[in-house]
Amino acid sequence: MRVVDNPPTEGQRFLLSYARCNAATGEDVQNLWRQDAERAHLPAEDFWVFDSRLVAILRFDDQDVFHDVEIITEPAEVLRYCQVRDAAVHASVPYDQFAAQLGAKE
Repeated sequence: MRVVDNPPTEGQRFLLSYARCNAATGEDVQNLWRQDAERAHLPAEDFWVFDSRLVAILRFDDQDVFHDVEIITEPAEVLRYCQVRDAAVHASVPYDQFAAQLGAKE
């Protein structure tokens, strides 16, 4: 699930174009506009959940350059991120639907 600015940044446009290939091979690519994520009170952190047991929080500097990653394995914190992930997925839309929305805006 990816959160996208409106308008998308250059990097987000790259990821969206690449997501077309991923979706075509069967990957469930979901997207969410940033304002919808904010309305749903989702945190701004960039994170990945692995097997509902480990969370990797990606850290970026002020220029949006990747800096490092924090690994979380504490069960209560992992559960909190799983709940955030589930809320984000619930509010997101499949790639094809999102791409159509983006195309209609341009």
